[in-house]
Amino acid sequence: MFTTRPTLQGTFGMVSSTHWLASQSAMAVLETGGNAFDAAVAAGFVPHVVEPPMNGPAGGVPALLAPTRGPVQVLCGPGPAPAGASVAHYTGPAAVPARP
Repeated sequence: MFTTRPTLQGTFGMVSSTHWLASQSAMAVLETGGNAFDAAVAAGFVPHVVEPPMNGPAGGVPALLAPTRGPVQVLCGPGPAPAGASVAHYTGPAAVPARP
């Protein structure tokens, strides 16, 4: 079967991304002793170079963070937040906006 994406194999860990060059960069980080967080950052920057119209600051960032010690956490950044946003705003009871 023909494909434009090469098969990438490493000896430590696993990587997945939207572009094979991002995956290759992240795998190189793992292979040279970096951790999963380092690899994720490397993979995150590559699309800005190889697919600039599809990427930019304030984009979405879905991430599962699974440290060696501690609980798994989910980070979901759907984009920029309003200037007045706070942690209390997003974790407190939902405010119902007043109707004019």
